[in-house]
Amino acid sequence: GPWHRQVSFLSSESIDSARESGLDVAFGDFAENIATKGIEWKTIPIGTRVRLGDYVEVEITQIGKECHNKCAIYYQAGDCIMPKEGIFARVLTGGKIRCGDTVSIEAS
Repeated sequence: GPWHRQVSFLSSESIDSARESGLDVAFGDFAENIATKGIEWKTIPIGTRVRLGDYVEVEITQIGKECHNKCAIYYQAGDCIMPKEGIFARVLTGGKIRCGDTVSIEAS
């Protein structure tokens, strides 16, 4: 559908940092759809297009989100990284992606 938060991204470095601060978290615990390595998502402007694999293209629509219902991670740590570091996008061209596919930042 036309929803602006169809896919969520978080860097694996952010998840690793949460682990290093003592949280017992794994990929997916922040409800991210895709975790990437080497991309600092919070610095990428809204409107930027991102290519995943050979065919899939998304457009960044939101950086962070309000955490209305505090999750278990928030209660464990007193904070959560998704409101500051989670990125949301809408799908422009759909398709299948797999672990290890290339993620490239296109022009905004």
